[in-house]
Amino acid sequence: MKGVFSAFRRQKLSKGKFGSYGAYAFGELLLIVLGILIALAIDNWNQDRQNRHLEHYYLTGLKEEFQQNKIRLGSLIEVNRASYQSAGDLADYLVSPQESWDEHQLSQQLFHALAYEINYNPTQSMLQEVINTGGLNQITDQTLRKHLAGWEPFVQQVRWQEDALREERQHVLNLFRGDSGSIRTVLEDNDLATQEMGLVANPDPATNQQIIRSRSFENRMLMYLLTAQRTESELYRPLMQEIDIILELIKRELN
Repeated sequence: MKGVFSAFRRQKLSKGKFGSYGAYAFGELLLIVLGILIALAIDNWNQDRQNRHLEHYYLTGLKEEFQQNKIRLGSLIEVNRASYQSAGDLADYLVSPQESWDEHQLSQQLFHALAYEINYNPTQSMLQEVINTGGLNQITDQTLRKHLAGWEPFVQQVRWQEDALREERQHVLNLFRGDSGSIRTVLEDNDLATQEMGLVANPDPATNQQIIRSRSFENRMLMYLLTAQRTESELYRPLMQEIDIILELIKRELN
């Protein structure tokens, strides 16, 4: 094509037909511009297709990740709720003189209230990959980008609250480390000392009835109960709602 235009240009110039040459020169320039524009359009199309493919990869991975995180959080909420409900039963027992638990019942309530350390540990490998590689820019939905960017700060707030809950739980457990309490009795009454730890059963088990009647135990148990309830109502439930929002936004983008 370039050879044709060059020959034609030489022919017109030799004959002095500058007007015709100008028209053909314009046509040659137009073809060059059109060629550049078509090449840019194809390049942009390919880049857009690659971006959409990468976005789909990210969204699929994030969907699976947040579905797992939802299951983990749901299980943790159940464990935390069972713990503070047992703590509530203990608190009610302390002000119910007409009700009397034997040592075995008391040990079971203490174990259910204090045995489990509450710690939410979500999977974040895909989200970290998206953030660390600048992949958030590949997410076209601005609302989804905002929620994904705010996930880690939200989880950090949960960890701070869990640290406070862990501290309150430890305050209660510390009461049983002295001479007034018996951890062994609690373990034996929950079949842990002999069956799991392989210890010989104590023929004369100590009682924890006295320590739970102390004002110190009641105060610390109530603080633990309050912190556990607040952990669910102020953080776990809102976090579950946040997960549902993210999953719904991802679903909308994938459809």
